[in-house]
Amino acid sequence: MSNTTGTGSTPAPASAPKGGDDREELGAAGSQLSTAPQEDAPGPPSMGVIGWARWFWRQLTSMRVALLLLFLLSLGAIPGSLIPQSGTDETKVADFMRRHSFVGPIYEKLGLFHVYSSVWFSAIYILLFVSLIGCIVPRTWQFVGQLRSRPPGAPRRLTRLPAYTTWRTEAEPEQVREAALVLLRKRRFRAHVAGDAVAAEKGYLREVGNLAFHIALIVMLTSFAWGQLYKSEGNKLILEGDGFSNTLTQYDDFKSGTLFDTDDLDPFSFHLDDFKGTYETTGPNRGTPRTYEADVDYSVGAYGKPRKRTIKVNEPLVVGDSKVYLTAHGYAPVITVRDGKGDIVFDQAVALLPLDSNVTSSGAIKVMDGYRNPEGVEEQLGIQAFFLPTYVPGNEVASQFPALENPVLNLAPYHGDLGVNAGLPQSVYQLDKTHMKAYKDAKGQQVRENLKPGETMQLPGGAGSVTYEGTQEWANFQVTRQPASGWALGGAIVAVFGLAGSLFIQRRRVWVRAVRGSDGVTVVEMGGLGRSESAKVPEELGDIAGILYDQAPGAPDPETPDPDPDTSAVPAEGAEK
Repeated sequence: MSNTTGTGSTPAPASAPKGGDDREELGAAGSQLSTAPQEDAPGPPSMGVIGWARWFWRQLTSMRVALLLLFLLSLGAIPGSLIPQSGTDETKVADFMRRHSFVGPIYEKLGLFHVYSSVWFSAIYILLFVSLIGCIVPRTWQFVGQLRSRPPGAPRRLTRLPAYTTWRTEAEPEQVREAALVLLRKRRFRAHVAGDAVAAEKGYLREVGNLAFHIALIVMLTSFAWGQLYKSEGNKLILEGDGFSNTLTQYDDFKSGTLFDTDDLDPFSFHLDDFKGTYETTGPNRGTPRTYEADVDYSVGAYGKPRKRTIKVNEPLVVGDSKVYLTAHGYAPVITVRDGKGDIVFDQAVALLPLDSNVTSSGAIKVMDGYRNPEGVEEQLGIQAFFLPTYVPGNEVASQFPALENPVLNLAPYHGDLGVNAGLPQSVYQLDKTHMKAYKDAKGQQVRENLKPGETMQLPGGAGSVTYEGTQEWANFQVTRQPASGWALGGAIVAVFGLAGSLFIQRRRVWVRAVRGSDGVTVVEMGGLGRSESAKVPEELGDIAGILYDQAPGAPDPETPDPDPDTSAVPAEGAEK
């Protein structure tokens, strides 16, 4: 450590921190510079039930247990991401059970098909909550007490501090202490005069950031849990000109959290007026979507006034807690089917599902009622449809561009029983051909034909006709309701800033002692102490000492008279020669 006495020059630089500083000898000045609880040494309790309960509570609220629980929570989320979840996709869970007859029942008993609502995951979640709260409450109370108290007085020997400097000055001790008090407060230290020294402390924002980080974690965990329990998510495919009302029966598919209730659905409806999609026409990105826009009229409540809105990708319609996202688009050929007498038995747009980025689409047209074959027997028609928005002659496999530049609809008709009356669910986009027969031409080949808008395909034997009238567009909307998502975002932001503050802000203490020496000259001592050994404390102390030295310049050392060279060599009387 530097322990120099000034001789009219500037004070020596504050020494760099040394390892192994003895905080016990510093008394209150060396008390803990944080609100982190001091954990007891591991060992069994010795006070019966109360002792065991106290020991268990201290272990649960310790930092190492909190980190362990957070790690276990992260591990528990892994199977929830890799294994199909019953709350998300029951079909995938059933398929997994069918393909894995041995591990499937084991996974089911362990709750791996519903991880986030399982007993073991909930237990970890709740224990982490209790651990964080049990850690935060006493730390907050301790920090409030520190804010209400004053920085501790200077230790008896400042030379034991990691950063130290001293010099002599002719200024009065009171003047030095007053100047130090003003200087430290100007540098945003909490400072006061304690006896013969000025005590100052700085860096409380470190503890504020630390507490904010832990509180933000609780807010985030609470928000995530709340969102999972009360969330809802549904999809709806809507043709141009059609509408949607936010009721459960209107969705194509719907999934929700455990505590969700249908009364939680926000009352609104909207009508799809028009869908517009533009694409890159040249260059290496040809066919890439430039804009997807859906013009809708929406209203809130049963008697809400209609309002216009354009929904774009990543620009949802927000109604209450619900957000309506535009997620996909495709084409719906308008089909008219007539029986052998020329009567219309089917006349509507049929949505087809895209297969690639150029919106090559496929689907099924199902005529379930009203059709009779040439013999007058009631049958059902099923037509396999394959649609190319931009058809290039010679390439009947895929569309060459996603826009409707040269649309062609390929149809392959079947007749018989669609199986829709069997009581088993089936996709509206797939054709079950188990009880269906393909129409054959005169050569015995399956009837298959390419149609352009306005063209008609005649079914063999006077069985009727199929006309491709034109093409409509459809848009798929996803309606999500994620309660507490704003709280989760706010908690994440606070956690980031709180963690940054706890890492980069250092809490430290500075003392300036000014006392009159035995020779009547004022001796100034300065010491600094940080939470951890860092070069910042001596650097800051040296900076403060330099400014204070300018206000209280150093005094010369007392001169010691040189011995007389003539008499010094003469031995004293009686001395031995």
